[in-house]
Amino acid sequence: MQGPRLSRRAALTAGPGLVAAPRPGAAQGSGTWPERPIRWVVGYPAGGGTDVLARLVGAAMTESLSQPVVVENRPGAATNVAAEYAANSAPDGYTVFTAGNETLVFNPALYRHLTFDVDRDLRPIGLMARFQLVLAVRQGSSATTARALIERAKAEPGQIDYGSPGIGSPHHLAMERLARDSGGVRFNHVPYRGMAPVLNDLMAGTVEAAIVDMAAGAETLRSGRVRPLAACSDQRLSGLPDVPTVDEALGLKGFTAYAWQGLTAPSRTPDPIAARLTHELAKAVAQPAVQARMREIGLEPLTGGPAEYSALIRSERAIWVPLIHALGLKLD
Repeated sequence: MQGPRLSRRAALTAGPGLVAAPRPGAAQGSGTWPERPIRWVVGYPAGGGTDVLARLVGAAMTESLSQPVVVENRPGAATNVAAEYAANSAPDGYTVFTAGNETLVFNPALYRHLTFDVDRDLRPIGLMARFQLVLAVRQGSSATTARALIERAKAEPGQIDYGSPGIGSPHHLAMERLARDSGGVRFNHVPYRGMAPVLNDLMAGTVEAAIVDMAAGAETLRSGRVRPLAACSDQRLSGLPDVPTVDEALGLKGFTAYAWQGLTAPSRTPDPIAARLTHELAKAVAQPAVQARMREIGLEPLTGGPAEYSALIRSERAIWVPLIHALGLKLD
């Protein structure tokens, strides 16, 4: 997820998801790797939440590996440009790629003509963080609660505009799932190119509502310039402790939605190197300073190796792919 410019355990073996995890203990035998800089490919422009996360974790890995981890931004086509590049890179441990639910869950269902297969061409290294999502409305909205917004949507089907950073984004799909699970109410989707213009129009009152990620909108949400109604998380957010969860606000048991991200590598990356990458990533994400900085910019640290990563992909596909199909969404 680009996240606009900032002011975001089931230990199962890999089945459907990405290729199999490295064998335990496989890190032994990785030889002298790394002997040169490691390229970290990001599918969004510099300055966004995904880019900031990669640079933060990459800097911690640089210290441990004694080789530079260099972020390379390759934006375009909802991360597909970067994913294709990473999938076709040499499997030598010198190219890694940030991949989240947009790349691994949504895009395979949204695009019919991808030139790569995420399950075949990428292998999971480990999880890093998730962007927390919040249902919000313009400051002057008559909807002062999530329940009131849903009741308005029932009374005015298809008449209430909501913005998202793009068709098929986590924000878009979270709002559509919320509408479906709230009795099939209908909003009018207004897609933008990124979260910044969504926030601008939400503050201006051009759109009534949006799902906002904390990495982009924490300051806006806390300042009162827009009104947060419900957090799409399993518990209240530390940054918005007075805002109920969707479960609390609407009684939608188990409803959660995040934009989450992990690290992948080309599928034929040798097991010893993949295992070393998993170890170094986990060590970096666990650093207190790294976790503190993540929370400061609106991200929630995630831990988990290849097995947990693959299990998350499977569970997320079971939720979101049927929704994408039901909505009839295609981007090519």
